[in-house]
Amino acid sequence: MLHKVLRIHPEDNVLVALTDLKKGEKVQFEGKEILLASHVPAKHKFTMQKMDPEDKIYMYGIIVGKAVIPIAKGEVITTENIAHQTAPYTGKRKPFSWKAPDVSSWKNRTFDGYHRPDGQVGTANYWLVVPLVFCENRNVDIMKQAFVEELGFARPNPYKSFVREMKQLYLQGNQEGLQQVGIETLEQSGEQKLFKNIDGIKFLTHNGGCGGTRQDSEALCALIAGYINNPNVAGATILSLGCQNAQPAILKEKLAKIDPDFKKPVIILEQQEEGTETQLLTRAIQSTFIGMAEADQLKREPAPLSKLTIGLECGGSDGFSGISANPSLGQVSDILAALGGKTILSEFPELCGVEQELINRCTSDEKAEKFVKLMRAYAASAEAVGSGFDMNPSPGNIKDGLITDAIKSAGAAKKGGTSPIEDILDYTEIATKPGLSLLCSPGNDVESTTAMAGSGANIILFTTGLGTPTGNPVTPVIKVSSNHKLAEKMPDIIDVDTGGIISGEKTIEEMGDELLEYIIQVASGKVQAKAVLLNQDDFIPWKRGVSL
Repeated sequence: MLHKVLRIHPEDNVLVALTDLKKGEKVQFEGKEILLASHVPAKHKFTMQKMDPEDKIYMYGIIVGKAVIPIAKGEVITTENIAHQTAPYTGKRKPFSWKAPDVSSWKNRTFDGYHRPDGQVGTANYWLVVPLVFCENRNVDIMKQAFVEELGFARPNPYKSFVREMKQLYLQGNQEGLQQVGIETLEQSGEQKLFKNIDGIKFLTHNGGCGGTRQDSEALCALIAGYINNPNVAGATILSLGCQNAQPAILKEKLAKIDPDFKKPVIILEQQEEGTETQLLTRAIQSTFIGMAEADQLKREPAPLSKLTIGLECGGSDGFSGISANPSLGQVSDILAALGGKTILSEFPELCGVEQELINRCTSDEKAEKFVKLMRAYAASAEAVGSGFDMNPSPGNIKDGLITDAIKSAGAAKKGGTSPIEDILDYTEIATKPGLSLLCSPGNDVESTTAMAGSGANIILFTTGLGTPTGNPVTPVIKVSSNHKLAEKMPDIIDVDTGGIISGEKTIEEMGDELLEYIIQVASGKVQAKAVLLNQDDFIPWKRGVSL
């Protein structure tokens, strides 16, 4: 049954509109009647009582804002009548206990993955080609042109024939035809892959490696090392110019830090040593092909669900994200934690306002202190460049009901479920502890997903209420819609629809189970995530302190 309004937490003093509500409409809630003082669009919130300036706004049981002008009872909250505000946070204030969900039905479940020598299990099998510096981007692109089509990894591009058809109509002088011509649906390539057990060869380009700060180059090398270490990667070819800040020696040092006995094949070639471009590329292509041929010998084998490392992401969020899609991810996170798997919650600017709750969930004072230190340092660096966490909500977020960063954060944190926080990771640190880890990254979708894959995620769950195509080169990104309307409008990017929670058709627990079943199919290579089908290979290293 579809209810008109929802109170998320007993201590909240605003209600969420689950459908469009009209000014003058009388809303019944818990035996009381609220006369709406304004139109309240679906996903937005309205007050349960009259509010004066400085009165606190509560959602999810925490402070998410304050009134800046008088607000009538039953009036919609907006950027004009409330402002961002959060409660202060310190170290751990109280002990934490957790009742794990019943996982008896999942204990013996497996997925079919690629088993690596270090014990990790990949949900895919990729070869990487990565430059250490932007000067090598062109050579990486040339290798991409040489490899992708010849090895059968290219997907058809219907837009080429679309342009060709429009060109012919234009040459014929058929202006009316230009307005009517359409495009065929994107189909799978009929070309057979040469390497049956390799999911693709991925080419990562970037704008770093030289210039900037030495810390930027250190972080870039650590990120690339994390990608090579990712369980979904079989091996890598690294192109270096030679004189840049991001030196091969730093990359090797970062790999050794991850695993002193690192066993994956890593081919490093330096242009200033090789000589001509032809000599460099010939050697790079030849050694990469031989490496891929060896990686193709690996086949999928059953692995327990504890071998999953799932990144938890949101982007293009709306006022329903924190009610449907994000809690569904939280349910999956709790199940994985109970099974001994790993989950990663990132986007530190979107944990603003829920810090104390997360601190209390940390399994040690040391971890809690690390989280506090990272949060405060990040907030200070953002403020130093004239910004702040309060500036985080995007125009799309605000339009669809996420008025302050604290409202957005309170809903975003639901992706992390309720389990203990086992580890706090700085940017590029690897997730090694079973259970939930918090990873310091920006709220920027691509920078955050880039970071989670670098920290070891072999699947990423990505919730959205507005729609976003974001993907990742090596880790399947599963898109989870917060509402039916989006899933119907953008079926080419949405994998799973949690709108049934809003309509009352499904519970969060049921949706979590459905989502985990889908994850197993993707992790086993039986279903491809929509972002993978679209070749959405987004990769943006984070320049610390610049991005929210």
